[in-house]
Amino acid sequence: MLRSASERRKKIATTLAFISIPLSGFVTDIYLPSFPTMATSLGVPEHSIQLTLTCFFLSYGVSQLFVGSLLDSIGRFRPAMYGLGVLIISSLLIGITRNVQLICCLRIIQGIAVAFVVVSKRAFFVDLYSGEKLKHYLSFFTIIWSLGPIVAPFLGGYLQKFFNWQANFYFLAGYALLMLIFELIFSGETIAARKPFDLARIKGNYAMMLGDPKFLLGIITLGMSYSVVMVFNIAGPFVIENSFHFNAVTIGYCTLILGFSWMIGGIISKRLIALDFNRKASAAVVVQFVLISILFLVGYGYQQLWCLMLFAFVIHICSGFLYNLFFTQSLLYFPQHAGMTAGLLGGLVYVITSLSSFTLSRTGKIATQQDMVLRYLVISAILGVVIWSFVRVRRSAAKLAAV
Repeated sequence: MLRSASERRKKIATTLAFISIPLSGFVTDIYLPSFPTMATSLGVPEHSIQLTLTCFFLSYGVSQLFVGSLLDSIGRFRPAMYGLGVLIISSLLIGITRNVQLICCLRIIQGIAVAFVVVSKRAFFVDLYSGEKLKHYLSFFTIIWSLGPIVAPFLGGYLQKFFNWQANFYFLAGYALLMLIFELIFSGETIAARKPFDLARIKGNYAMMLGDPKFLLGIITLGMSYSVVMVFNIAGPFVIENSFHFNAVTIGYCTLILGFSWMIGGIISKRLIALDFNRKASAAVVVQFVLISILFLVGYGYQQLWCLMLFAFVIHICSGFLYNLFFTQSLLYFPQHAGMTAGLLGGLVYVITSLSSFTLSRTGKIATQQDMVLRYLVISAILGVVIWSFVRVRRSAAKLAAV
């Protein structure tokens, strides 16, 4: 048991837990710059490669709905180690296969494996720490998680340039292998007492939470905010390479820049925490929609990568702002079920994102900037309608409470 280990070992195990937090971002984003090359190498259409990302999102999201409660009953350490082992094997298999259907199946398996690793490491901190120390560690979660989407595609661009698309998955296998070795040496079980897995209780609590319109609309807002970002992740690599004629390294740099914009949006949201919630949310989505509309109109006469990136940078800041705003708010609705709330939020956000990503990839070929910006426009419009509905529900609830 790690709980009774020395302070030095606990510190090392804590560092390892932090290193595992960006894992989902790495598994998601590292091969984005290789999308065009993968399509050519495997001899498949673009949407088949985009589907590999959708498969991961869907399995990762659905798994999070149940993994938390399952880990409460079977422990944290062994499932996480098995998850790392599965990630190693599946990454190696993806690297050697030429069948895109098999890659999709392996990505589904990876989604489940990564869910076990990431959720167990979130619970690690709650098991081992409490009070101010726990708050201190938790405050780093968002920042450290953001390192995955920022660093991974930047690294992936260079792996593609100097090696090939398979190198991304060999890197993931190596990353997971090193984590597995150090975890086995320095980490251990942290759960104090196991709880029985009660599926009926989980379903009942989830039904109660989703019955709250503010919570449900908040989840949809989170999913659509992230879906705006996914428009670039899914379509951007093909547009940059095929329309603007830049290579995988440039794709990596572009994704790196937009990763920072997402983080900046979250930081701005925290800084403006004292301002009225409804006004902040409404202003952010209006600014985003107006910017996308301007970019769409400009695109009829002028299309350059620098112009696209300038607009996309601010568009993604708006999404990061909204995501942080609604995630923080949604976590506060059911404090008595904090763990389940976080699991439901995280799970359904990825499910919504996977569905929107699948829809985007199936709505025709995305070959030009205008094709991509049109998808931005549609997703942002849906996001605007959801936030408008949320604000109306929130105001109605406030009026009823005042009576």
